[in-house]
Amino acid sequence: MTPIRIGTRESELALWQAKTVQSMLDENGVSTEIVPIKSEGDIDLQTPLYEMGVQGIFTKSLDIALLNNKIDIAVHSLKDVPTRLAKGIVQAAVLKRGNFRDLLVYKGSLIEFEREHAYTIATGSIRRSAQWLHRFPQDKIENLRGNVNTRIKKLEENNWKAAIFAAAGLERINLRPENSIELEWMLPSPAQGAITVVCRKEDAITYQSCRRLNDMDTESCTGIERDFLHHLMGGCTMPISALAVRDKNEFHFLGSIFSIDGKMKAEINRSIPIDLVHHSGKELAEELLQKGGKEIADSIRNAGTH
Repeated sequence: MTPIRIGTRESELALWQAKTVQSMLDENGVSTEIVPIKSEGDIDLQTPLYEMGVQGIFTKSLDIALLNNKIDIAVHSLKDVPTRLAKGIVQAAVLKRGNFRDLLVYKGSLIEFEREHAYTIATGSIRRSAQWLHRFPQDKIENLRGNVNTRIKKLEENNWKAAIFAAAGLERINLRPENSIELEWMLPSPAQGAITVVCRKEDAITYQSCRRLNDMDTESCTGIERDFLHHLMGGCTMPISALAVRDKNEFHFLGSIFSIDGKMKAEINRSIPIDLVHHSGKELAEELLQKGGKEIADSIRNAGTH
């Protein structure tokens, strides 16, 4: 049988994700090979993501390779994937979710954060920046780009107090420092901590091989979050957060949108019966917009047009 060609970005974390999928397929008797592909998001490490004007900047190169039949599947962090996939590509599996929290890696004593004066905090995420400024408006945010290894190195080299990372990213490649703490008050990006496998729509055999890796609860929770994001029309330029967690026969959902400077906030907290989950994202988005989210989203869009 011809091996399934697994497309991945070249970063250590992306390769870890691809090898995880490779190992799971191997356990199911499916032979594979890994094909690294360079992405635009990896090449440009200076421009903030929200200024690059592309949703799916980390997935586009793999989409092209997939549609050109250079690879058979692509493995992504699901939070990097556009809410609507490229034509001809389908989601084959979502792996069981890892840690969805954001992580603060800090210098010096943690107790210093219970304070009055300002610090410089580094992050390339507009969502993390907005939530941090909402809580600590006196602080300054420094842009931080690159893979997790690069960002850890930049934190060490610069005179910043701390930087914010996705906990799963650091934990998966054993890079989580001792001087770190999960930010339980910070609501994550939709689908944060989840890995997805996509393939060509017409490739039924590969789809079925990958479908065995799917975790239904993670697929449902991230599906709600991403549908919520889609109906808010949010991309990298919108500080939108969402988290759905299953509890027996319902899902608990938290969602929010902030202004870029963190001063304005709209949020929603809802429980969703399991049988209504498939249409909940749109309703949740509409409710958030009615609770002040529309005013915030419009102000961000208007600022971007000037």
